[in-house]
Amino acid sequence: MAKQFRLQVFTQERKVVDELVTSVQAPGADGYFGVLADHAPLIAALGHGNLTISTAASTRVLELNGGFMEVSNNIATILADSMAEAS
Repeated sequence: MAKQFRLQVFTQERKVVDELVTSVQAPGADGYFGVLADHAPLIAALGHGNLTISTAASTRVLELNGGFMEVSNNIATILADSMAEAS
C-alpha cells in the first residue's frame, strides 16, 4: 500500500478537503506537478486547471482557479482562489 499524507484544501468560504491521500497532481503556475508522501518542503503558486486527488480507494478531480500550495511534514495545504467539482 502506498504511503499516505494529509491534504487540506480551503477556499475563502469553506474547507473543501481534509483527508489522507496517496498522491496529488496540481496545476502549478508553470505547469503541473505531483506530490507524494515524504515530499520535500514546497511552496508553490497555483494556476487554473484540474487538481487530481488520489486515495487508496478512489481518484477525485476538482477544478482549481489559482491559489497557493504548501507541503511540509507530510501535510499538503492548498489555499484556493476558487474551486468546483470538475465536469
